[in-house]
Amino acid sequence: MNRAVMSTINIIILIAFLATTAGHAQVTIDVSKITCDQYLSFKVADPKDIGVWLSGYYHGKQGSTLFEPHRLKEIADKVQSECLARQNANLPVMQVFEKVVGTSK
Repeated sequence: MNRAVMSTINIIILIAFLATTAGHAQVTIDVSKITCDQYLSFKVADPKDIGVWLSGYYHGKQGSTLFEPHRLKEIADKVQSECLARQNANLPVMQVFEKVVGTSK
């Protein structure tokens, strides 16, 4: 291949690389503002990811480093059930989580 073709290919690869990395910008989310409706409808993130974050947050507040996968699933199911109640749709999911696990801020 001649030099001009190689340069063109390299430029195309560079542009493609820059275009794909620009699409992965970091996002900051205030979890205390996520409502049950947003939680259930995947509007912010996967509910599993939010549940894992909430579990870690509250375990950290309690100084616990234990991870109990079965308990996480149990709590996630209870939070989902509470959030499905129509009257809880606009409640912050953190508030519902606290109710389910019996913790407070």
